[in-house]
Amino acid sequence: MTDQAQSLRQLVYARSERPSDPAKKTAKIITVTSGKGGVGKSNFTLNFALALKSLGRKVLVFDADIGMANIDVLIGVSSKLSLYHLLRKEKSVEEVIQYGPNGLPFIAGGSGIAEMFALSEEDLNYFVAQIERISEGMDYILFDTGAGLSRENMKFITSADHCLVVTTPEPTSITDAYALIKVVHGSHPEVPFTLVVNRAGDESEARQASDKIILTARRFLELDIRMLGFVREDIHVVKSVKRQYPFYLAYPRSEAARDVQRLALRYLAVPASAESASHMGIKGFMQRLLKRT
Repeated sequence: MTDQAQSLRQLVYARSERPSDPAKKTAKIITVTSGKGGVGKSNFTLNFALALKSLGRKVLVFDADIGMANIDVLIGVSSKLSLYHLLRKEKSVEEVIQYGPNGLPFIAGGSGIAEMFALSEEDLNYFVAQIERISEGMDYILFDTGAGLSRENMKFITSADHCLVVTTPEPTSITDAYALIKVVHGSHPEVPFTLVVNRAGDESEARQASDKIILTARRFLELDIRMLGFVREDIHVVKSVKRQYPFYLAYPRSEAARDVQRLALRYLAVPASAESASHMGIKGFMQRLLKRT
């Protein structure tokens, strides 16, 4: 396991050192979602973002969970400014960005997410221009969506470059995760999914849970889904939530922190072409997300 992680780490750092053309850089948009609530999706998003950041990537977290936005709660940062203030043109995008532990930038969503889908054409152009300004300096923008398939969640999932589906080994969580994938795939078969099993007892339990979704999707949907990995059940996760400080930083030697680090390494080690033929960055994402129907 250690040798494998070391090999992944060397591969990731080798790729990060390659010269790139800044003019062609566009942030990759990742939505993190789940079939049901209570699976630890937001906590995973936060710690996964920190792991990517520790590997030299520039990451922004966007709390897109309508009604249950809680990224700021998990990191103990009071969100006085949110997307709402940007949409009202009261603040610029740079002003609504806040910074959590280890300098991780994030934007609190709150009620502003719902209002985003009812913008006038003029306000829409302003909003897109503002978001584009910050995306130029990012490698990844992670949207922590709500659980299930609300109208807003569906838009986020189908507009992003990639979707991470978080589940637990519980039967209801597995069933709901598959149901979400089935509905999305039925209307948008181009959406690439990757599974993350959270709160697993061990690797065997995680594999059993993921295989139920992967094999069912392959048989009935003719869809191949990749398992990124798993995060073990760990008392340090509970402790970190109570402390309002990410376990990846609070308990870096914990099993959960090592698992998230491994997930980040695996994600970066897979060529983008293996997940999606191309990604259009934040501009394409916003155009798809806010497209009039």
